[in-house]
Amino acid sequence: MGAMPRPKIRATSTLTVARIARPRMTKTTRVTVLFADLRGYTGLAEKLAPAQIVPLLDEFFAVLAAATALHGGQVYHVAGDGMMAGFGLGKLAEEGARAALAAGHSMLADFAALAQRWRQDLSIETGIGVGLHTGEVALALLGPPGQRRTTLVGDTVNVAARLCGRARAGEVLFSCAVAAALDARTTCGDADARPIAFLHLPQFELRGRSTPLDIWCVPAPERVPIS
Repeated sequence: MGAMPRPKIRATSTLTVARIARPRMTKTTRVTVLFADLRGYTGLAEKLAPAQIVPLLDEFFAVLAAATALHGGQVYHVAGDGMMAGFGLGKLAEEGARAALAAGHSMLADFAALAQRWRQDLSIETGIGVGLHTGEVALALLGPPGQRRTTLVGDTVNVAARLCGRARAGEVLFSCAVAAALDARTTCGDADARPIAFLHLPQFELRGRSTPLDIWCVPAPERVPIS
C-alpha cells in the first residue's frame, strides 16, 4: 500500500518579529562646560559672501578645538559660530575648572592674531566671548537615526551658554561653582595653581531660571567694541 500524500500547509497569516531596543543607559557625571562663540559674526556675514565665510569659520573653530585639546577637554557640539566643550570628565571638579579656564584663555590669546589679520585684510572687527559653569550633566547619545552623537545635557549646559552670551568680546565669565572649584585647587597646595585676577560681578538673572546667579569675570586686557 503506497504512502499517503502529505497534506499541504498554507499560511493563513503573517508573523512579524520585532526586536525591542534596550533602553540606553545615560551616564551622569560632573564636568565644567565651556561655551565660546564669535562676536561680530552678524556683521561679518552681512559683509562677506557665504563662500568667503566658510574658510574663516574653519580657522576660528581650529583655534577653539586646538585650545580644547591642549587642556584635556573634548568638543561636544559645534553650531553656527559657537562651540561647546567639556573638561574634567572622570576627574576632580577642581581639575576640570582649572583646565576649562586655561582653555578659555588660550582661545582668546590664540584668536587675537587671527582677528588682527581679519581686521587688516577684510576690515572686520571680531572677538570671542567665553562662558564656564561646573555641575552635573548627562552624557547622552542624541540625534536622528544614523547620526547620533554624544553630547552634554542639563542645567549646567544652559548656564554655561547663558554666561557665554553675556560675555563681551575678549572676556571670560564663570559661575560661583567654577570659582569655588578654582579656590579649592589653589588652597589645596597645588604647585601648578596660580593666582587668577578676576572680578565679582553683580548677580546675573538667567532667563527662565528661578534664582539669580553669582558670576565672576576675567576681564579682557583690551576691550574690543563688539557686542
